[in-house]
Amino acid sequence: MANNLLKGKRGVIFGALDEQSIAWKIAERCVEEGAKITLTNAPVAMRFGKINELGEKLNAEIIPADATSMEDLENLFTKSQEVLGGKLDFVLHSIGMSINVRKNRHYTDLKHDWMLKTFDISAISFHKMMQVLWKQDAMNDWGSIMALTYIAAQRTFPDYNEMAESKALLESFARSFGYHFGEKKHVRVNTISQSPTWTTAGSGVKGFKEFFDYADKMSPLGNASADACADYCISMFSDLTRMVTMQNLFHDGGFSNMGMNPALIDMPEEE
Repeated sequence: MANNLLKGKRGVIFGALDEQSIAWKIAERCVEEGAKITLTNAPVAMRFGKINELGEKLNAEIIPADATSMEDLENLFTKSQEVLGGKLDFVLHSIGMSINVRKNRHYTDLKHDWMLKTFDISAISFHKMMQVLWKQDAMNDWGSIMALTYIAAQRTFPDYNEMAESKALLESFARSFGYHFGEKKHVRVNTISQSPTWTTAGSGVKGFKEFFDYADKMSPLGNASADACADYCISMFSDLTRMVTMQNLFHDGGFSNMGMNPALIDMPEEE
Protein backbone atom coordinates (compact mmCIF):
# COMPACT_ATOMS: atom_id res chain seq x y z
CA MET A 1 0.00 0.00 0.00
CA ALA A 2 1.44 3.36 -1.05
CA ASN A 3 1.63 6.22 1.45
CA ASN A 4 3.40 8.88 -0.67
CA LEU A 5 6.47 8.60 1.56
CA LEU A 6 8.69 9.79 -1.29
CA LYS A 7 6.34 12.32 -2.87
CA GLY A 8 8.32 15.01 -4.67
CA LYS A 9 11.67 13.25 -4.18
CA ARG A 10 14.21 12.47 -6.90
CA GLY A 11 16.58 9.53 -6.99
CA VAL A 12 18.94 7.27 -8.93
CA ILE A 13 18.79 3.48 -8.72
CA PHE A 14 21.87 1.45 -9.63
CA GLY A 15 21.79 -2.25 -10.43
CA ALA A 16 18.29 -3.26 -11.57
CA LEU A 17 18.87 -6.26 -13.83
CA ASP A 18 15.62 -8.23 -13.97
CA GLU A 19 12.48 -8.94 -11.94
CA GLN A 20 14.51 -10.91 -9.38
CA SER A 21 16.81 -7.98 -8.60
CA ILE A 22 16.37 -6.26 -5.26
CA ALA A 23 17.13 -2.98 -7.04
CA TRP A 24 14.24 -3.70 -9.42
CA LYS A 25 11.84 -4.09 -6.50
CA ILE A 26 13.19 -0.93 -4.86
CA ALA A 27 12.76 1.07 -8.07
CA GLU A 28 9.13 -0.04 -8.33
CA ARG A 29 8.43 0.89 -4.71
CA CYS A 30 10.12 4.30 -5.06
CA VAL A 31 7.83 5.26 -7.93
CA GLU A 32 4.83 3.78 -6.13
CA GLU A 33 5.63 6.06 -3.18
CA GLY A 34 5.69 9.16 -5.38
CA ALA A 35 9.34 9.53 -6.39
CA LYS A 36 10.80 10.31 -9.79
CA ILE A 37 13.85 8.23 -10.66
CA THR A 38 16.46 7.45 -13.25
CA LEU A 39 17.82 3.94 -13.71
CA THR A 40 21.39 2.94 -14.44
CA ASN A 41 23.49 -0.14 -14.97
CA ALA A 42 26.68 -1.08 -16.77
CA PRO A 43 26.23 -1.37 -20.55
CA VAL A 44 27.16 -5.07 -20.46
CA ALA A 45 24.57 -5.77 -17.75
CA MET A 46 21.94 -3.88 -19.71
CA ARG A 47 22.43 -6.19 -22.68
CA PHE A 48 21.71 -9.27 -20.56
CA GLY A 49 18.98 -7.83 -18.34
CA LYS A 50 15.53 -6.34 -18.76
CA ILE A 51 16.12 -2.80 -17.52
CA ASN A 52 14.46 -1.33 -20.61
CA GLU A 53 11.20 -3.01 -19.61
CA LEU A 54 11.46 -1.49 -16.14
CA GLY A 55 12.18 1.95 -17.58
CA GLU A 56 9.05 1.80 -19.72
CA LYS A 57 6.93 0.53 -16.85
CA LEU A 58 8.07 3.28 -14.47
CA ASN A 59 8.44 6.03 -17.06
CA ALA A 60 12.04 6.33 -15.88
CA GLU A 61 14.92 7.37 -18.11
CA ILE A 62 17.78 4.86 -18.35
CA ILE A 63 21.30 6.28 -18.33
CA PRO A 64 24.01 3.65 -18.92
CA ALA A 65 27.06 3.99 -16.69
CA ASP A 66 30.05 1.89 -15.74
CA ALA A 67 30.17 2.51 -11.98
CA THR A 68 33.97 2.18 -12.02
CA SER A 69 34.30 5.09 -14.47
CA MET A 70 34.39 8.59 -13.00
CA GLU A 71 33.49 10.03 -16.41
CA ASP A 72 30.41 7.82 -16.67
CA LEU A 73 29.34 8.69 -13.13
CA GLU A 74 29.76 12.41 -13.76
CA ASN A 75 27.57 12.12 -16.85
CA LEU A 76 25.03 10.00 -15.00
CA PHE A 77 24.47 12.43 -12.15
CA THR A 78 24.56 15.51 -14.39
CA LYS A 79 21.96 14.04 -16.73
CA SER A 80 19.84 12.69 -13.86
CA GLN A 81 19.54 16.16 -12.34
CA GLU A 82 18.57 17.57 -15.74
CA VAL A 83 15.99 14.84 -16.38
CA LEU A 84 14.52 14.92 -12.87
CA GLY A 85 14.52 18.70 -12.54
CA GLY A 86 16.82 19.26 -9.61
CA LYS A 87 19.20 17.82 -7.04
CA LEU A 88 18.84 14.26 -5.80
CA ASP A 89 17.18 13.08 -2.59
CA PHE A 90 18.30 9.46 -2.65
CA VAL A 91 20.71 7.11 -4.42
CA LEU A 92 20.88 3.31 -4.24
CA HIS A 93 24.10 1.33 -4.88
CA SER A 94 23.20 -2.28 -5.66
CA ILE A 95 26.30 -3.52 -7.46
CA GLY A 96 28.50 -6.57 -6.99
CA MET A 97 30.51 -8.92 -9.17
CA SER A 98 33.44 -11.31 -8.70
CA ILE A 99 35.23 -12.94 -11.63
CA ASN A 100 36.86 -15.37 -9.19
CA VAL A 101 33.43 -16.53 -8.03
CA ARG A 102 32.18 -16.83 -11.59
CA LYS A 103 35.25 -18.87 -12.54
CA ASN A 104 34.96 -21.05 -9.42
CA ARG A 105 38.39 -20.05 -8.11
CA HIS A 106 38.94 -21.27 -4.56
CA TYR A 107 39.65 -18.61 -1.92
CA THR A 108 43.16 -20.03 -1.39
CA ASP A 109 43.93 -19.77 -5.12
CA LEU A 110 42.48 -16.44 -6.26
CA LYS A 111 43.75 -14.41 -9.17
CA HIS A 112 44.62 -11.12 -7.54
CA ASP A 113 44.09 -8.99 -10.61
CA TRP A 114 40.53 -10.37 -10.64
CA MET A 115 40.29 -9.62 -6.92
CA LEU A 116 41.19 -5.98 -7.56
CA LYS A 117 38.50 -5.84 -10.24
CA THR A 118 36.02 -7.28 -7.71
CA PHE A 119 36.90 -4.56 -5.22
CA ASP A 120 36.60 -1.84 -7.86
CA ILE A 121 33.18 -2.97 -9.08
CA SER A 122 31.67 -4.06 -5.77
CA ALA A 123 33.03 -1.50 -3.29
CA ILE A 124 35.29 1.23 -4.67
CA SER A 125 32.47 2.15 -7.06
CA PHE A 126 30.51 3.22 -3.96
CA HIS A 127 33.24 5.68 -3.01
CA LYS A 128 33.51 6.89 -6.61
CA MET A 129 29.76 7.40 -6.73
CA MET A 130 29.75 9.44 -3.52
CA GLN A 131 32.81 11.43 -4.56
CA VAL A 132 31.05 12.54 -7.74
CA LEU A 133 27.87 13.37 -5.82
CA TRP A 134 30.00 15.39 -3.39
CA LYS A 135 31.95 17.32 -6.02
CA GLN A 136 28.81 18.09 -8.04
CA ASP A 137 26.93 19.08 -4.88
CA ALA A 138 24.22 16.87 -6.34
CA MET A 139 22.45 15.84 -3.11
CA ASN A 140 19.71 17.82 -1.39
CA ASP A 141 19.94 18.46 2.34
CA TRP A 142 18.73 15.48 4.37
CA GLY A 143 19.15 13.17 1.40
CA SER A 144 19.85 9.45 1.74
CA ILE A 145 22.51 7.27 0.14
CA MET A 146 22.18 3.50 0.52
CA ALA A 147 24.17 0.41 -0.48
CA LEU A 148 23.27 -3.25 -0.20
CA THR A 149 25.67 -5.50 1.68
CA TYR A 150 25.86 -8.91 3.35
CA ILE A 151 26.86 -10.35 6.75
CA ALA A 152 29.91 -12.04 5.17
CA ALA A 153 31.58 -8.68 5.89
CA GLN A 154 31.60 -9.72 9.58
CA ARG A 155 31.48 -13.53 9.49
CA THR A 156 33.10 -16.22 7.41
CA PHE A 157 31.09 -17.85 4.63
CA PRO A 158 33.78 -19.72 2.65
CA ASP A 159 31.98 -19.90 -0.68
CA TYR A 160 31.33 -16.15 -0.68
CA ASN A 161 35.01 -15.76 -1.55
CA GLU A 162 36.60 -12.30 -1.78
CA MET A 163 33.16 -10.71 -2.03
CA ALA A 164 33.34 -10.79 1.79
CA GLU A 165 36.22 -8.31 1.78
CA SER A 166 34.38 -6.24 -0.80
CA LYS A 167 31.37 -5.91 1.49
CA ALA A 168 33.59 -5.02 4.46
CA LEU A 169 35.18 -2.25 2.38
CA LEU A 170 31.76 -1.09 1.18
CA GLU A 171 30.53 -0.75 4.77
CA SER A 172 33.67 1.16 5.76
CA PHE A 173 33.11 3.64 2.93
CA ALA A 174 29.58 4.23 4.23
CA ARG A 175 30.90 5.14 7.67
CA SER A 176 33.80 7.29 6.44
CA PHE A 177 31.97 9.19 3.70
CA GLY A 178 28.87 9.29 5.91
CA TYR A 179 30.76 11.53 8.34
CA HIS A 180 31.67 14.05 5.63
CA PHE A 181 28.24 14.02 3.98
CA GLY A 182 26.56 14.45 7.36
CA GLU A 183 28.78 17.35 8.36
CA LYS A 184 28.38 19.23 5.10
CA LYS A 185 24.86 18.49 3.87
CA HIS A 186 23.00 16.49 6.54
CA VAL A 187 23.02 13.66 3.99
CA ARG A 188 22.95 10.22 5.57
CA VAL A 189 24.85 7.20 4.28
CA ASN A 190 23.95 3.66 5.34
CA THR A 191 24.19 0.04 4.26
CA ILE A 192 21.52 -2.64 4.50
CA SER A 193 22.77 -6.15 5.23
CA GLN A 194 20.15 -8.31 3.54
CA SER A 195 19.26 -11.97 4.00
CA PRO A 196 20.28 -14.45 1.31
CA THR A 197 17.87 -13.55 -1.50
CA TRP A 198 16.90 -15.37 -4.68
CA THR A 199 18.39 -13.04 -7.27
CA THR A 200 20.14 -13.78 -10.55
CA ALA A 201 23.48 -12.87 -8.95
CA GLY A 202 22.89 -14.53 -5.58
CA SER A 203 21.71 -17.83 -6.96
CA GLY A 204 24.98 -18.10 -8.91
CA VAL A 205 27.01 -18.57 -5.71
CA LYS A 206 28.06 -22.18 -5.05
CA GLY A 207 25.78 -23.94 -2.58
CA PHE A 208 23.35 -21.01 -2.50
CA LYS A 209 20.17 -23.10 -2.14
CA GLU A 210 21.55 -25.01 0.84
CA PHE A 211 22.65 -21.83 2.54
CA PHE A 212 19.37 -20.06 1.76
CA ASP A 213 17.50 -22.90 3.47
CA TYR A 214 19.91 -22.87 6.42
CA ALA A 215 19.53 -19.11 6.97
CA ASP A 216 15.76 -19.41 6.67
CA LYS A 217 15.67 -21.99 9.47
CA MET A 218 18.20 -20.16 11.63
CA SER A 219 16.32 -16.84 11.49
CA PRO A 220 13.35 -16.51 13.90
CA LEU A 221 11.41 -14.58 11.25
CA GLY A 222 12.83 -16.45 8.29
CA ASN A 223 14.73 -14.85 5.42
CA ALA A 224 13.75 -11.32 4.45
CA SER A 225 12.41 -11.19 0.90
CA ALA A 226 13.41 -8.76 -1.85
CA ASP A 227 10.00 -7.09 -1.49
CA ALA A 228 10.57 -6.61 2.25
CA CYS A 229 14.01 -5.15 1.53
CA ALA A 230 12.40 -2.69 -0.86
CA ASP A 231 10.03 -1.58 1.89
CA TYR A 232 12.97 -1.08 4.27
CA CYS A 233 14.83 1.00 1.67
CA ILE A 234 11.76 3.19 1.20
CA SER A 235 11.80 3.96 4.91
CA MET A 236 15.51 4.79 4.70
CA PHE A 237 14.94 7.12 1.74
CA SER A 238 12.04 8.84 3.48
CA ASP A 239 12.07 11.67 5.99
CA LEU A 240 11.13 9.20 8.74
CA THR A 241 14.80 8.17 9.18
CA ARG A 242 16.53 11.53 8.96
CA MET A 243 18.76 10.90 11.98
CA VAL A 244 20.04 7.46 10.93
CA THR A 245 23.48 7.54 9.33
CA MET A 246 26.80 5.65 9.14
CA GLN A 247 24.99 2.43 10.12
CA ASN A 248 25.09 -1.12 8.83
CA LEU A 249 21.47 -2.17 9.25
CA PHE A 250 20.73 -5.89 9.40
CA HIS A 251 17.59 -6.86 7.50
CA ASP A 252 17.76 -10.60 7.95
CA GLY A 253 14.92 -11.91 10.10
CA GLY A 254 17.18 -12.01 13.16
CA PHE A 255 19.92 -14.20 11.63
CA SER A 256 22.73 -11.81 12.63
CA ASN A 257 21.98 -12.20 16.36
CA MET A 258 21.46 -15.96 16.42
CA GLY A 259 23.96 -18.40 17.88
CA MET A 260 22.03 -21.63 17.50
CA ASN A 261 18.50 -22.56 16.56
CA PRO A 262 17.12 -25.90 17.83
CA ALA A 263 15.22 -26.23 14.56
CA LEU A 264 18.54 -27.05 12.88
CA ILE A 265 19.41 -29.84 15.31
CA ASP A 266 17.85 -33.27 15.69
CA MET A 267 17.07 -32.99 19.38
CA PRO A 268 16.97 -36.34 21.25
CA GLU A 269 13.67 -37.24 22.79
CA GLU A 270 13.37 -36.80 26.53
CA GLU A 271 13.56 -40.04 28.46
